[in-house]
Amino acid sequence: MPAQLAHGEIPSDFSTTTAFARVAQNGAASMEKVHSAHEDIGPRREMTDDVFDETYREKEGPKPQKRYVWRNIILMSLLHFSAVYAAVWLTPTAKFATLVWVFVLFVLSGLGITAGAHRLWSHRSYKASLPLRIFLAIINTMAFQNDIYEWARDHRVHHKYSETDADPHNAKRGFFFSHIGWLLVRKHPDVKEKGKKLDLSDLKADKVVMFQRRHYKTSVVIMCFIFPTVVPCYFWGETYHTSFFMAAILRYALILNATWLVNSAAHMYGNRPYDKNINPRENHFVVLGALGEGFHNYHHTFPYDYSTSEFGLNWNITTAFIDLMCYLGLATDCKRVSKETIMARKIRTGDGSHKTG
Repeated sequence: MPAQLAHGEIPSDFSTTTAFARVAQNGAASMEKVHSAHEDIGPRREMTDDVFDETYREKEGPKPQKRYVWRNIILMSLLHFSAVYAAVWLTPTAKFATLVWVFVLFVLSGLGITAGAHRLWSHRSYKASLPLRIFLAIINTMAFQNDIYEWARDHRVHHKYSETDADPHNAKRGFFFSHIGWLLVRKHPDVKEKGKKLDLSDLKADKVVMFQRRHYKTSVVIMCFIFPTVVPCYFWGETYHTSFFMAAILRYALILNATWLVNSAAHMYGNRPYDKNINPRENHFVVLGALGEGFHNYHHTFPYDYSTSEFGLNWNITTAFIDLMCYLGLATDCKRVSKETIMARKIRTGDGSHKTG
């Protein structure tokens, strides 16, 4: 039996999937072609800053004093009170087209996080063409969860120092902190210190990422609030009041909490079939709400897998989207883990739950 892999270690049979840029001329090619070409890249993976650092040790002594960010506390309180108002009082009277619009925006802004900031820019688990990167940056801006550069930096720190003082949303500090509390207080000094030491040259070299970062405040106002509000008013006569609170405020609050559940619930509740020694869990409720991001024990065990799951398209909207982009020739080199490696890891470090499904 092969030696036990450390958390996040790259196995020797790690491979990538190269998507076909064009389908067969007769149009009969199936989606399976997207995954038919493999290249064994082994330890030559381009980015490893999302691999857990076993050498990190928390500093001894008292923890730094908690410093509240009152601006965020006030704004988040107003946002959630307004979202409750929209959900309870405006949903029953909103036009059906507006409800559909809210759902479409939820999925689009969610993909801006999951397929964009997370799987593409944080983990480099696949490659995206310029048109796809531009599209992902636009819908990422709609999600308003910090610009791509900052999101990816913090997420790499989260993986490299998971559940320690250097983790921005350390789940060992409780559900509330890992869900939203981490945004309401100043970062632990170790988060800032370790974040500065990461190699972010790939993000700095991406002109789409840096353009978004330079123009983030203006584009957020347009894409997160103005655009979602104007469309229902202009195209099907929804009131501005209902449009704003439903398509902008409620939708924004929903996608925020769906994302936060990955940091909180998926680090506390569920089984650990791949590595019982780490906190992240497989949480199917989060899978549904976060467009496929709830297979979290798998993801922290194999952070480079573009699907963040061994189950492919099952309940994984983000994987389906990336596969579609591969089919259209807009994405390539989707990294995967072999079934043999996955099963070997389950047997070595899993909690045994894979035996019962």
